[in-house]
Amino acid sequence: MAKRRTDWGSLVAGLLFLGLAIAFVVRGSGSWEFDVMWLLPVLALGLGVAGVARALFRSRARESGGSAPPPERD
Repeated sequence: MAKRRTDWGSLVAGLLFLGLAIAFVVRGSGSWEFDVMWLLPVLALGLGVAGVARALFRSRARESGGSAPPPERD
């Protein structure tokens, strides 16, 4: 079985969307109220963190002599 590298950017983005989905489910149940206006800043910040994580991982792989993951094809 081929060993795959962890894609930290996708992991952070996935956890962000999972957290936001849970927040909307809890809000819909009526047990927690929050203002939807914080959604866009949190989403932008989270996706920014995911992008930074991905960039750091790729730059670290290049500096250590390892090969960066191949670019994704469409």
